[in-house]
Amino acid sequence: MKQKIPNTFGLTVYARSVVTVSTVEQLQQVWDQNQENQPIMIIGEGSNTLFTADYDGIVVVNRIKGITITETQESWLLNVGAGEIWHDLVSTTVEKQLAGLENLALIPGCVGSAPIQNIGAYGIEFQKVADYVQLLELATGKIITVTDGQYGYRESIFKRRYSNGYAVIYVGIRLSKQWQPVLTYGELKNFDPQTVTSKIIFDKVCEIRHSKLPDPKILGNGGSFFKNPVVDKIVADKLLEIYPAMPIYPQVDNQVKLAAGWLIDQCGLKGFQIGGAAVHQQQALVLVNKNNATAQDVVALARYVKNAVLEKFSVTLSPEIRFIGRTGEINVDKFL
Repeated sequence: MKQKIPNTFGLTVYARSVVTVSTVEQLQQVWDQNQENQPIMIIGEGSNTLFTADYDGIVVVNRIKGITITETQESWLLNVGAGEIWHDLVSTTVEKQLAGLENLALIPGCVGSAPIQNIGAYGIEFQKVADYVQLLELATGKIITVTDGQYGYRESIFKRRYSNGYAVIYVGIRLSKQWQPVLTYGELKNFDPQTVTSKIIFDKVCEIRHSKLPDPKILGNGGSFFKNPVVDKIVADKLLEIYPAMPIYPQVDNQVKLAAGWLIDQCGLKGFQIGGAAVHQQQALVLVNKNNATAQDVVALARYVKNAVLEKFSVTLSPEIRFIGRTGEINVDKFL
């Protein structure tokens, strides 16, 4: 009998079986006992993931927990189980006055996803605090420690070289004791870097995110659906001539990051709905399950949004959400 896959979109999708593991040994056991060589998908909370169809295999829910904190003269060192909830980790560090993760508050998902996606918000990406990632090589049972994640914008080596046959089991995080607040984004610019604390930043980020982003427990969603597109400065300058109020974020190598949410909003798509899926009324970057949406509704809406932005701005949006088909991940850019 098929089992329902937990996912923050709140979609009704099934797998042949869903298994929750809380130890590395249990995770290895699921792999070893897979006599039929069914496809295996490992998830945390099922955020940042869109199952486009029922999964023809085993979904493993990683609940490997544990937070160990040690220190050197320069840094706090955290070793965190991949199944810990990311926001709970951020809250714990703020409570213990270990600064460095506060800008990343309320990002949905588990700790194991942080290095894979190189999660980021409010001027900080995971790579800034990355120390190492421990992987279980499922075919051999060997534990591998990777210190160079080859991080990029929502990219890492864990999406490429270590995407199949490996599972993130522990994540190492290094927080410098010489903390420098990052106040480059939005309302955080209003704070005085001399007096601000990590708790003040944490509270403000939570306040902003609560006001703009829907709680998946109330309104199903996978978090930010699209990446912020990065374009050449020449392209950005031409757009700025037409849209002087367009927010831009200069990058290295004459590249400029644009705000995908702003682009979608300018297309008049807030609240736009296809089937049961809709563009969120407060934050256009989020697609929501408004009324018993199917995966097909979400895909059709994403395609419509992508085409609308392309037509208006000649800018191509790429999904940040991972699309999962019957047997594994789908190339989303080809799919849309």
